[in-house]
Amino acid sequence: MTTQLTRTAEELHALPRTGRRAVVMTMGALHEGHATLVRTARELVGPEGQVVVTVFVNPLQFGAGEDLDRYPRTLDADIVIAEKAGADIVLAPAVDEVYPGGEPQVRITAGPMGERLEGTSRPGHFDGMLTVVAKLLHLTRPDVALYGQKDAQQLALIRRMVRDLNFPVEIVGVPTVREGDNLALSSRNRYLSEADRASALEISRALLTAEAAVAKGPAAVRRSARAVLDDAAQMEPPVVLDYLALVDPADFTEIPDDHTGEAVLAVAAKVGATRLIDNIPLTFAETGAQR
Repeated sequence: MTTQLTRTAEELHALPRTGRRAVVMTMGALHEGHATLVRTARELVGPEGQVVVTVFVNPLQFGAGEDLDRYPRTLDADIVIAEKAGADIVLAPAVDEVYPGGEPQVRITAGPMGERLEGTSRPGHFDGMLTVVAKLLHLTRPDVALYGQKDAQQLALIRRMVRDLNFPVEIVGVPTVREGDNLALSSRNRYLSEADRASALEISRALLTAEAAVAKGPAAVRRSARAVLDDAAQMEPPVVLDYLALVDPADFTEIPDDHTGEAVLAVAAKVGATRLIDNIPLTFAETGAQR
């Protein structure tokens, strides 16, 4: 299979289309996490379907002082990874293709869920993310779109947008891919020094420690994760916590201590100059919540 590079929606739509089309949206700097999304997309649509990978660094979802200018751009390597994973097409549009005439005057608003956690730390981020997702869904016209569960709040908001605004597309979440040391795969991991990485591993350790306490209920989960991260704050370099939250996956509000059912334990922290996010899905049984 040879993956075809396209730069515009017009080029994409001019190509033959057979079977179902799946899209995997990325900002480039592809890694094994993205490759897993592409392989899952290929499995979903089968050999007769079509897998499109978009590569677009979206300026709308970067705030002041964030890493838009230094965000890695590695298109040639991205195409190789996409091809090996089973992509038929890479769409790598210019900013003018996605936003003709400049920044859009009309945008998607994320609503109350978009103001929590990541939305508090990065005001306007989710409005920019949903706007570009809506644009790319229109430009690529997929039957199914796949997103990683590592960005759990993003995934929840995309699902809500698709449901609320009647987008004719199926949204599929794919479990977080981790490296051998349990660090969640991220394009920003390349910014980490050896010392940074050693500290960053405490983030996933906090989540796994909390998961081991799930039978004791939400309060124990919070305590377990907090204890690890408090110790990590004393490391060199320190893990500087932005938030630790145990939330309802439907709306990302904090769950009470007697909660039963599904939840997400989410964390964001800075190590050195790099901001990292991670999460783990949990399920609280009724007996565990009553302890």
